[in-house]
Amino acid sequence: MENSAAPLLLVYKQSAGAAEENRKLNPSSLSSSLSIFASEVWTETKLIWYIAGPTILTTVLQFSLGFITQSLVGHLGTIELAAVGIQTNVIGGIGYGVMMGMGSALETLCGQAYGAGRLDMMGIYMQRSWLILMGTALVLTPVYVLAAPILKLLGQNTAVADLAGKFSLWMLPELYGYALNFPTQKFLQAQSKVMPMTWISLIAVVFHGVMSWVFIYKLGLGLVGAAIILNLSFWFIAVGQIVYVVYWCNDAWSGLSWLAFCDLGGFVVMSIASGVMICLEYWTYMLLIILAGLLKNAELQIDAATICMNLQACVFMIPLGFLAASSVRVSNELGAGHPRIAKFSVWVMVAISVIIQITCTVVLIIARNQFPVLFTDDKRVIAEVSRLIFFLSASVLLSSIQPILSGLAIGAGWQTMVAFINIGSYYLVGMTVGCVLGFKFNFGLEGLWGGVIIGIAVQTVILLVITLRTNWEKQAALAKERITNWGGSAEDPLLD
Repeated sequence: MENSAAPLLLVYKQSAGAAEENRKLNPSSLSSSLSIFASEVWTETKLIWYIAGPTILTTVLQFSLGFITQSLVGHLGTIELAAVGIQTNVIGGIGYGVMMGMGSALETLCGQAYGAGRLDMMGIYMQRSWLILMGTALVLTPVYVLAAPILKLLGQNTAVADLAGKFSLWMLPELYGYALNFPTQKFLQAQSKVMPMTWISLIAVVFHGVMSWVFIYKLGLGLVGAAIILNLSFWFIAVGQIVYVVYWCNDAWSGLSWLAFCDLGGFVVMSIASGVMICLEYWTYMLLIILAGLLKNAELQIDAATICMNLQACVFMIPLGFLAASSVRVSNELGAGHPRIAKFSVWVMVAISVIIQITCTVVLIIARNQFPVLFTDDKRVIAEVSRLIFFLSASVLLSSIQPILSGLAIGAGWQTMVAFINIGSYYLVGMTVGCVLGFKFNFGLEGLWGGVIIGIAVQTVILLVITLRTNWEKQAALAKERITNWGGSAEDPLLD
């Protein structure tokens, strides 16, 4: 299929060039400058939404798989909700965070290769990522198998840990689905081919909703039925995307190649750096769930924290779409040697995201007593979630900027630097403050979450300062160098 983003890109570059000429001809005309600026903002906004819109829909639909499962399981009982919640956020969170993080290396390399016109390397990059992530899934398998003792070692309730351990065993196939899904997603996103992913995910969600109800309630399979359908739905998405790549991406996919086994060194390094960066962000909330299990009334605290995390994840779908758009726009433009457009795109996205997240925050506060009912009938849990909504709102507001800056870091290839920033902000500052407030001063879950919010705020400020001080011309030069040094050769050694 033809990449319909290309005409938009051409129009953008033509309008940007015309704007530069107009500035030279009319340097003192304020109204002309404002008109040109508004035109550039509008053109960039259309291009951003072309990528972010379908990405948000896709992310919402794929997140809905777990959301539907937890909603249905939550009405079986509080212990079932706690077990699925802690498996999804802790054990599943380890697998999801590592695989998504390592797969995001493809956003840098594929995005910059696409911008530079090196489509011949994109399919090979994806195959290398498949190999690396499959190997990573093998390494992570014992975590799923030993989920129950791991959760007990972390101090979790025995009954919840045992049930979560059983559910984790059934969810093992999903881990290997991640190994195929994330590289394929990044490959398509780098080319702005996001609508096919949306349609595939929509079909999967319809199937998942109907069959989950049948397996959990009508057939009485409970958590086992939930796991079976969740795995099937996720694998449908992974396989569907690969089929699309094979049959409709002939410009960037030329079939399986032995080149996938070559030049893996730099690719592994960037994958690990990407994995560490993303995991340090993603695991902050996983650790929050674990620490909630150490508080008094652990089952109640885990249920409340799990529901809040699900609500935040729902709202986070929007900035997550902008994260993808930021990564794609920055990597494409740096690869193409257009640093000014990359910089401009980031600030347009920040402005759009801030407006949207403020709106979402207002909605959450107004409907704070209605949202928890989607997950549970327990009045104690509903009351606890309503009390935590203001902490949730603060997290939502911060997520209007932070994901875009993270997307910028991925697009520019700053993963290693940001990994160190995340260690300091999230863990040395955020978690330390959270534990002191939560346990030492007995603020409980509010104290723990307050520490997380402080950590996110510190990271956001640091990334803002770095972004403002960035030499974008130098980043464009580094992008071209990275395509050669980290991407490897396009020459097939077997043919040589």
